[in-house]
Amino acid sequence: MTTIKITSYGTGHRDDPTAANPVVVDTTVLHNPPDDPQVRATLTQLTGLHPDVAAYVLATPGAHAFLDSALDTIEQRARAEQHIDVHVHCYGGRHRSVAVAELLALPLHVRGHQVDITHRHINRPILPSRPRTSTDHR
Repeated sequence: MTTIKITSYGTGHRDDPTAANPVVVDTTVLHNPPDDPQVRATLTQLTGLHPDVAAYVLATPGAHAFLDSALDTIEQRARAEQHIDVHVHCYGGRHRSVAVAELLALPLHVRGHQVDITHRHINRPILPSRPRTSTDHR
């Protein structure tokens, strides 16, 4: 059995977790509640642990393929390693990274892995929006 340690965090806090060779899952390509005026008032007060936030993040076109790809990468590593660190990040560490970390944990646990999750920045205040670039997605 492989032990998988999943850590969600926000890069905007500038204290990223460290590990020797983590699987890094960058969730910034997924919809972000604070960036969407239609849901900002309701969803930003919640975290990625709430089903409405998870559903919003999963509504991003390609989100299911994104999760499948991350799971495949983790599973490939699990065939060869007894311990894997998975770092799941977004900008603030409250919505996308938390939702994705949870969405990855369940199937990994069902597949027989021991999964430990830490949500590093879930209780931190919402960060001001970072400047967006032309390659960013909402």
